[in-house]
Amino acid sequence: MRVALIAVIAALALSACTSEPDPAPSPQASAPVIVPGRPGEVARTVGPSEAATLVPSPTANAADVTYVQNMVVHHRQALDMASLAPTRAEHTRLKSLASRIKDSQAPEIQFMITWLQQQGMRAPEHHAEHDSMPGMASPEQMDALKAASGKDFDRLFLQLMIAHHRGALTMSEQVLTSGSHQRIEELANDVSATQSAEIRRMQEMQAEL
Repeated sequence: MRVALIAVIAALALSACTSEPDPAPSPQASAPVIVPGRPGEVARTVGPSEAATLVPSPTANAADVTYVQNMVVHHRQALDMASLAPTRAEHTRLKSLASRIKDSQAPEIQFMITWLQQQGMRAPEHHAEHDSMPGMASPEQMDALKAASGKDFDRLFLQLMIAHHRGALTMSEQVLTSGSHQRIEELANDVSATQSAEIRRMQEMQAEL
């Protein structure tokens, strides 16, 4: 009987050593995905199929191209406005802001022109049609800005540039919804962040005038 008991114990020990471990749990295809919100927005939960469509693509669509072509024209007018500040503005902070606008938007224009060329597209002419673009100053408003100086220039510059920046935010929001190219999504996010901060600075200057 003792020999039989030892045999049973040995068999159980051998079985424990040779049995395969339980398989590791595999991820479920139906697991939800947490998508972080944009600045000021809360995160949301989406299914795997929707999450796949939220990943930016390296391929451009018509919305990306339209945004970049329009933003080249939009940025060029901002540079035209900013270039007037050194000789016409009175407010030192306004002159500094105008300089920052040129320093940030000039490289973005070059990036966008290069990107369009890579897509086989031509960059728009400097004075291309822009009546449908939000925030653009009219020819009459630009003439009034060129004729102004001192505090009058400062007030008109801030009024026009705030509207101009808000137009850029609108355009960026649209391409973030309908565009597909990863680099253009990054550009639109950068434009939104930079120009939102500049709007706040300009509103502070308006309160001081």
